[in-house]
Amino acid sequence: MTASPASPSATVNTADLYDERGEELNSISLQFQSLGGRSHFSGPVRTIRCFEDNGLVKSTLATPGNGAVLVVDGSGSLRTALMGDMIAASAVANGWAGVVINGAIRDRAALADMPLGVKALGSNPRKSSKAGAGETDVDLLIDGVTIRTGVMIWCDPDGILIER
Repeated sequence: MTASPASPSATVNTADLYDERGEELNSISLQFQSLGGRSHFSGPVRTIRCFEDNGLVKSTLATPGNGAVLVVDGSGSLRTALMGDMIAASAVANGWAGVVINGAIRDRAALADMPLGVKALGSNPRKSSKAGAGETDVDLLIDGVTIRTGVMIWCDPDGILIER
């Protein structure tokens, strides 16, 4: 089922969307795993860049999400988790559509039961530091694709598409 890209709450299949819009969209080829309870999610992007420190992830997801998707560039580190079940529950309570983490999560069984889209590279039970180091609402470069706060993102089991 496809939906208008202007309707972030509707289910959008990325393959159909790419067929419709083609080169208007960037595709991230990095193989993120689908780990949340929602297989399809989309919305306007908010960004965080951090490394093995989830303080900004926690504080951001504790604010109203209004259907947005938080994209976190953790530099691909799998050494510590940048989100677990408690932070994910906060995201659900605050109306976030999903989270994409270029890094690891933890509590994957619990996240799979939550009404939240989650894409990450993998999992690790090890906690990250919580100093709040990093930057919010900055341009990210993941797998050669620039991701800016405010652009639309669409995620499903096939992958991730970003507005150019």
